[in-house]
Amino acid sequence: MSELTRRSVLRGAVTGVAAAAFTGVALGLPVALAARGTGNDTGNDIDNTAGSVPHTGPDAFDETYRGRRIHGAPQTGGGHHHGGPGYAVFVDGKELHVMQNADSSWISVVNHYETFATPRAAARAAVLELQGAALVPVAV
Repeated sequence: MSELTRRSVLRGAVTGVAAAAFTGVALGLPVALAARGTGNDTGNDIDNTAGSVPHTGPDAFDETYRGRRIHGAPQTGGGHHHGGPGYAVFVDGKELHVMQNADSSWISVVNHYETFATPRAAARAAVLELQGAALVPVAV
């Protein structure tokens, strides 16, 4: 009769957890990729789902949202501290610092812990969060 030891129980538990994690990732990855969508911002509402953005980057936009003028465009010339081309977003003429994450989602200095599919969606969310207050420039 084999003796049950803590080591054998622990080894079995670790193997089981690793197998379950691998299976979850293998089965969940196609579903997660399909759920991400295209990242196109077609509606007037905030699209809070991060999607893949073409390698050329998001399109420029210029609109009035909830009484505030928001506009954004690709920026070249190393204006951002991350190096390389960036994207500039402005709310009523004042820059809203935005950053693209590794998964192609976007964040802003106003909504730093919430990701958005496009810089336009990040700008719209910032307008809602500001609730009429002026955007104060951030020194980076």
